Amino acid sequence: MTDSFTIRSIEAFCYRYPLATPVVTSFGKMLNRPAVFVRVIDEDDVEGWGEAWSNFPAPGAEHRARLVNEVLAPGLVGRKFDSPTTAFETLTKGTEVLALQCGEPGPFAQAIAGIDLALWDLFARRQQLPLWRLVGGQSSRIKVYASGINPGGAAQTAEAALKRGHRALKLKVGFGAETDLANLSALRAIVGAGMLATDANQGWSVDQALEMLPRLAAFDLRWLEEPIRADRPREEWCRLRADAKMPIAAGENISSVEDFKEVLAEDVLGVVQPDIAKWGGFSACTALARDILKSGKTFCPHYLGGGIGLLASAHLLAGVGGDGWLEVDANENPLRDLFCGSVEKVQEGAVLLSEEPGLGIVPDLSAITSHRSV
Repeated sequence: MTDSFTIRSIEAFCYRYPLATPVVTSFGKMLNRPAVFVRVIDEDDVEGWGEAWSNFPAPGAEHRARLVNEVLAPGLVGRKFDSPTTAFETLTKGTEVLALQCGEPGPFAQAIAGIDLALWDLFARRQQLPLWRLVGGQSSRIKVYASGINPGGAAQTAEAALKRGHRALKLKVGFGAETDLANLSALRAIVGAGMLATDANQGWSVDQALEMLPRLAAFDLRWLEEPIRADRPREEWCRLRADAKMPIAAGENISSVEDFKEVLAEDVLGVVQPDIAKWGGFSACTALARDILKSGKTFCPHYLGGGIGLLASAHLLAGVGGDGWLEVDANENPLRDLFCGSVEKVQEGAVLLSEEPGLGIVPDLSAITSHRSV
């Protein structure tokens, strides 16, 4: 089978799973878990699957699905490409003006990323290689950490994660010093010497973050994620770096090659976290991940969504190597668990990816028919 392929169809499917316990961040609550899965089929009936970021606001998932189906798919169907990267560049350049015109570069980037992930899955299947091997991986084993630990019931969530095989945790902070510090004390006791990180979700001002830094230092944190807004001046990030006793992490809200180049050139972020379903897909983020490692920083893919995007993130981490962790949401979500393959099977803080072609799964969407919204 040749490397080149002609796209026969592209379709996005949108789902929502209602949460019994909302996921809480410093900027609001998530009442459900959405997922936008993308299927691409070529002229040889080879299919590939991807996922577009769609966490919030609430109508965002349906919007991204319609962008794929009604705006982006018609620009690719029937065309022949030598590689997924060529298709990615075609879509990105072809919609730049439209994204500016409607003020939606983010949703366009997310929808394009979903298509890109599906094309890379298809591309690897055509070559009968697991995706992690196709991009140069030497080992299928990657470390993982349990993420999305809410301020309420943090200890119970952490204990449940350890029972499922996790040995590393990340707590959401930004809910007042008393709550944050009490939860950190509990989680440090639960995880022992294991990895513990925190995520403020851009919730503090620089002064609030500076006030918290010495209090956080007692917990031997692997990193402090997004303590301030991603768009704050670099001077503020530098002030935090100068005072912090732990590495500073960010990247999920960086969405251009130029902006990533800036943070890789400076000594501020110790952990860099691009989200391949939010911006860039494999086409932009494979080279970026290698650049992160070359810069001496830790590559940890950000991810919080359904199973297909999580599995793709795992393949990228295994493909580029390094000593980073894969983010795995600790909250209930069948849209994740049914479609993340071996990532669901955590043992001693790690997972093993399969040797099957592509992402290694063909999702059976009939299992979640009741949750479909588009």
